[in-house]
Amino acid sequence: MQGSFSLRVDSSVVSLIVQKYGGSSVADAASIKRVARRIVDTKKAGHDVVVVVSAMGDSTDELLDLAEQVSPLPPARELDMLLTAGERISMALLAMAISDLGAEARSYTGSQAGLITDSAHGAARIIDVTPGRIRSALEEGAIPIVAGFQGVAHDTKDITTLGRGGSDTTAVALAAALDASVCEIYTDVDGVFSADPRVVPAARQVPFITYEEMLELAAVGAKVLHLRCVEYARRFDMPIHVRSSFSQREGTFVMSPQAIATAIDEGRAMEQPIISGVAADVNDAKITVVGVADKPGQAAAIFKALAGAGINVDMIVQNVSAASTGRTDVTFTCPQGSATPAMKALDSQREAIGFESLRVDDQIAKVSLVGAGMRSHPGVSATFFEALADASINVEMISTSEIRISVVTRVDDAQRAVRALHTAFGLDADGEAVVYGGSGR
Repeated sequence: MQGSFSLRVDSSVVSLIVQKYGGSSVADAASIKRVARRIVDTKKAGHDVVVVVSAMGDSTDELLDLAEQVSPLPPARELDMLLTAGERISMALLAMAISDLGAEARSYTGSQAGLITDSAHGAARIIDVTPGRIRSALEEGAIPIVAGFQGVAHDTKDITTLGRGGSDTTAVALAAALDASVCEIYTDVDGVFSADPRVVPAARQVPFITYEEMLELAAVGAKVLHLRCVEYARRFDMPIHVRSSFSQREGTFVMSPQAIATAIDEGRAMEQPIISGVAADVNDAKITVVGVADKPGQAAAIFKALAGAGINVDMIVQNVSAASTGRTDVTFTCPQGSATPAMKALDSQREAIGFESLRVDDQIAKVSLVGAGMRSHPGVSATFFEALADASINVEMISTSEIRISVVTRVDDAQRAVRALHTAFGLDADGEAVVYGGSGR
């Protein structure tokens, strides 16, 4: 079992903390007032504070639904203009609430805050951060409130959105640019857990986790932090503190292995466990290319066609070829939303590749076990597959890395598989995890 862990900030000097609040944390007026009090308390404790906010509750989904009602295929530029309205509402309301508590707050859109992106509407990437106005506000004693999820394209000067998890990425990018002490990500659970507490009530809070482990968990379905946010934090070695805006409990620190090793040496944390967590992703599809000639170049032709269509491929399996035909099947997984374009891309190259048919299966789940301790502890794979066998769960595909084992199962078996693995690796806590909101973000 892990011990307590904390990131000590020298109280003798003023530190800069970036705080990000998700939609469940600012879902209504009462929630916004509660968040405002937490921010002002942080300021009164002697810290400079920069805040990043998401849209209130399910506002973004509601705006998307409204756009669909108006237009079946809205222009990407106009959709970004629409969706960024949600965060602008949150930032202005939060600034008002802070003002009522006697502190000065100034709200800024992503472009005003200096978030410069490429011009890929709906999935823009941050290419630079120039937070001049944010620095000025801090120097004048104000609390900057920044709208997450958005920026401005460096070439067209159009407003852009960063895609799923964009507010997390905004916060980490600002924290890195401002050389903050830590980036605090506030959600509706008390940190990162060994499994989704909505699936495994006995999930255990993880006091600390490496960037690499968090990247693996984010990539295989964990919802607390988005993959791009963790990638950005690792690149700039920015500590992330994931915690709940509904409690005062210390959450989970996402840090470099070196920082965690130092904490262990100083007695602030116990040795890292073998396994950090179990996750399931039910948003994948499995595509099988049937009857491919078993000769050099065929796999390259398949995945070149997919790359040309911008399809991200995850797990890949090639069967042993049939002796009578010299042909084989190639199976891969991709996001469900990419299944149809993937099928179209492959079908357009049917003659060149020479396959017989295509099969798609969207009733699958990817179940994964993640832990840095796998590198040095034998027997993890044996325990993993024995637990699934004891639960009568069939494995369709297998993929591994140094710190991860992933399998494809039936979607109906996903939650049962997660619970079986969680118990088999001794991750169950004595009590039940608390979920304050409901979305996990």
